[in-house]
Order: sequence, then structure tokens, then C-alpha cells
Amino acid sequence: MDLAAVTKIFEENAAKATGMDKRLKFVLDGQVVHLDFTGDTPAVSNEDKEADCTITTSLDTLNGIRTGSVNPMMAVMSGKVKIQGDMSLAMKLQSLFS
Repeated sequence: MDLAAVTKIFEENAAKATGMDKRLKFVLDGQVVHLDFTGDTPAVSNEDKEADCTITTSLDTLNGIRTGSVNPMMAVMSGKVKIQGDMSLAMKLQSLFS
């Protein structure tokens, strides 16, 4: 899975992520996917913009979380996923993967 594939998945699922009203940034192997839920419709881009929550991990770990082969909590506890900012926003992310 590459950045373009992840961006497409987020674009397809962003409308399902209701009630966020915040900005979220994924840093995946040094590349960025930015999700902005503050407008009328969610905006997904690869621009490195300010965010309320930044999640840093690898593309492989993110794909494992998405497919269910990696436990998200264990990934955070082991340092494979780092979260900065609004932790409550990170807890609402499951809708972006299904």
C-alpha cells in the first residue's frame, strides 16, 4: 500500500467520520495525508498543514491497523504509532478505515 492508496481510502471514507469538526494529519513514512473536517464536506489532501491531532506511523503499520492484523492500542503502546494533540480525535478514527 502506498500514499496514493491511503489517500484514496481516506477520501472514500471521510464522509462516514461524523461529528469530528477538527483537522487530522497522518505522517506516514515521512509523507502526509491531511484530513479537514471543519467545513461542510471533509477535505483530504497531501498538504502538510496544521492539525488538531497528528498521527505518525509507517504505511505498513497503518495498513495492518486497517486490515485488523495490528492492534491499534498495542501499536501505540509499542511506539509504532505516535499521537500528538487531541487524543479524543484519534479515538474516533475507526470510521476512516471501514
